[in-house]
Amino acid sequence: MTNSFYSHNHNKNKANQAKSNAPKKVVLFNKPFNVLTQFTDQDGRQTLKDFIPIPDIYAAGRLDKDSEGLLVLTNDGKLQNRLASPKHKTTKTYWVQVEGQPEQSEIEQLSKGVELKDGMTRPAKVEQMAEPDVWPRNPPVRFRQNKPTSWLSITISEGKNRQVRRMTAHIGYPTLRLIRYRIGNWTIDGINNGEYLEI
Repeated sequence: MTNSFYSHNHNKNKANQAKSNAPKKVVLFNKPFNVLTQFTDQDGRQTLKDFIPIPDIYAAGRLDKDSEGLLVLTNDGKLQNRLASPKHKTTKTYWVQVEGQPEQSEIEQLSKGVELKDGMTRPAKVEQMAEPDVWPRNPPVRFRQNKPTSWLSITISEGKNRQVRRMTAHIGYPTLRLIRYRIGNWTIDGINNGEYLEI
């Protein structure tokens, strides 16, 4: 008589082994605004499935629905953990359009770290930048009349929830548009918004 418990676990182990032996996949996706960083949604909202027809890959970390730019997807659990886990301190660069024009002293404040509800942010690299040559957002950003906007490049090595938005709000400059440009050594250079690149 076959031991069904043994048979079930043996097959499960074989399946897991096959999965771990599968070729490693890494996909760089330039996520549009209003797209969820998951493959299914019961409410019919746009998800990764609408853009990426590759099975068995998962997002390494999150990017909010109202943010745009680089998302790394992979079937490599170790890579996923390295990119998503705060203890590995993978740096990420964001291009941030804010309402108003921060003073240099306020930029230095962000660079040194600010006190948010869930604790101090780590030191960050924050610089003013020219408006980047990027795709138009759909729908467009809502601007207030007679209120100038400016762009910052913010590089952080942690991932508190909605951290960049809370950092700029903390110094009095609400984020209007947030684009993740870089994760580690990968960027969105050469990848159109809504498209992906297998590497």
